[in-house]
Amino acid sequence: MIAISLNTGLIIASIMFFTGLIGVMIRKNIMFMLISIEIMLNAAGLAFVFAGAQHGQADGQIMFLFILTTAAAEVAVGLALIIQFYQNLKRSIPMLPII
Repeated sequence: MIAISLNTGLIIASIMFFTGLIGVMIRKNIMFMLISIEIMLNAAGLAFVFAGAQHGQADGQIMFLFILTTAAAEVAVGLALIIQFYQNLKRSIPMLPII
């Protein structure tokens, strides 16, 4: 197995985080914003894993599991909001009769 240094891992995590941050700032589509937030959460989890591996402890992996749980809950709530918004929008615009 190839060992990656802490600096390299943190650089990769920071590139992922800023890619997600830019995606959140420039996108207007809520789905792409949720994906960008997921990228940011995965970058933070990757930084935890690299830091834990550097010190030889499993704390980083445990924190990554908490981050994944939080991300799953965030996606569930976000998708529920999108579905509710779509249903409200569908109700507010009545269908025009076909003539």
